[in-house]
Formats: sequence, C-alpha cells, structure tokens
Amino acid sequence: MIMGFTVRLALVTFLFMPTFSVAQQITVGSKTFTESVILSEMLSQLAKDAGAEVSHRRGLGGTQVLWQALVRGDIEIYPDYTGTISQEILAGRHVTTESEIRAALEEEGIRMSRPLGFNNTYVIGLRRDLADSLNLRNISDLNSHPGLTLGFSTEFMDREDGWPSLQVRYQLRHLDVLGLDHSLAYQGLASRTLDATDLYSTDAEIAYYNLAVLEDDMRHFPVYNAVILYRADLEQQAAEVVTAILKLESRISESDMIAMNARAKIDRISEPRIAADFIAAKLDMEMDVQEDTVFQLFMRNTVDHLWLVCLS
Repeated sequence: MIMGFTVRLALVTFLFMPTFSVAQQITVGSKTFTESVILSEMLSQLAKDAGAEVSHRRGLGGTQVLWQALVRGDIEIYPDYTGTISQEILAGRHVTTESEIRAALEEEGIRMSRPLGFNNTYVIGLRRDLADSLNLRNISDLNSHPGLTLGFSTEFMDREDGWPSLQVRYQLRHLDVLGLDHSLAYQGLASRTLDATDLYSTDAEIAYYNLAVLEDDMRHFPVYNAVILYRADLEQQAAEVVTAILKLESRISESDMIAMNARAKIDRISEPRIAADFIAAKLDMEMDVQEDTVFQLFMRNTVDHLWLVCLS
C-alpha cells in the first residue's frame, strides 16, 4: 500500500515538475585579422541574444583552418568572402556565381547567407609619393618597374587568385618578392623596406597612411562579398540563432566596415564594443557587452591558442 502510494507520488511529481531548457551551445570562429573578429563578434552577440550559449574562438588561423573546423563541427559559424570560398575552399571546382557556390557548399553540409553588403576584395597598394613619382596607376604599370620590392601576405603567396596567378596574368617580371604576415605589410611600406603589397579594400590603414591603390585593369581579382557560413544542421538545432545572424544580410556597407576597422586599429576600441555599437545603430538592438580585463584577455588568448593546437 505504502509502496503504491510512493510510486503514484513519484509519477505525479515527475509529470508536474518544472522543465528547464538547456541553451544551445554555439561556437563562432574568426580569422586572424581585425575585420573577421569584428564580424564574428556581431554573430556571437546576435546568437547570444537569441538564447544560445556562445563561445567565440577568435583568430583561429587562415581560411583552411576555419573551413575544416566548420566541416568537422568544431565551430558552427564564421564569416568569409565569396571570392575566398570559390578560389580557395572550392578551388578547382570552377564555381563562380553565388548560386553555384551555395550549391557546392550544400554538398558539404554548409549553408551560406546572402551578402552582408560590402565587397572586401584584394588590392595592390603602395606609398602615394612612389606612385606619383613613377606614374603608377594600374597593376599593369608595375611592368615598367621590375626592380620594385614587392611583399605579399603568406596566404596571398599561396592562393589560387594570389601572387602566382597575378604574376602570370599581368606578366610581372619582379624577382624581389617577399612573403610576410599581413599585419607587417603597412610597417614595411612605412619604413620603405617594401614598395608594394596586397591589401584588403576595406583596410582602414589605406586612408590613414595615405596610400595609393592600383587599378586592377585586367580584372584579375574576383568579387569578395562578405557572407556568413554556418552548418546546415544549425537550422534544426537552433533556428532562432540562424534567424538572428541573418539579420546582418545587406546591412553592412563598405564605408561602415572601413569605419569599424578604423575604430579597432586606429582608435583602439575593442571589437565587442564596436560590434555592439553597430548592432545598436543598424538593428536597433542593445547588446550587453562586458569588456575583458588584461588578465581575462591573457587567459582567453591562452585558451584559444591551446584549442587551436588541439584542433591542428
């Protein structure tokens, strides 16, 4: 009798006990340059606002590191560019249009958003005084000055649309070509150890250093529209998160992105604050941003480094 009452009581307690939903855990990745970190901070804040528990693995590495992490499921979301996707991730598959890129990504279980609103293509830049003195206006004009020292980012040296194909397309005869980290390119131009380098068209430093950008007169570089890549299964696991991050489609102009890069690189404003300010201004949503202390930054970078070592 007592046992029967106990069983019934346990059953009633189970049926009427409160249920607690576990927040979906989302990991957002970003590449090792400021713009990617800012965009990923926007994605992280929007996903968190949609109810997810979010971790941002910032500065994980180059394109292939982020792509492999996405395919494996180590991260669920990261921002990239259509030109990078077609030329590097899907290299050799001869996909160029957005519909072709989207279909090829679907085969890998990955979805792509519509463009965010700006094209961050590669450009070749140099000091304005050098461009003026040598009358350099187009990339083709470099052929008249094969003695110039060119320095390109390590990724650009290996990309399908980078230095090897650029050299062939424009028949450039330069032999003094260096590979270096992208962050050192501006220092090289300023110190005059480099004459020209690859830059991103939304880099704030182009205006800050008063650099000249050469016209891609043979249309070598593809369009690099910023987009969001995310795992297809995220639409079933966290539909609210997908809806939230897609609010960024068509909302970020080239001038917006240049201004945000300038705030980070020149004004030294933190990426989370920049992201939150943009979301407030353009989406009318207030994000709760807690900026890290120096110790928290150190610990976060240490954890991210160890995570990247394990990922490799």
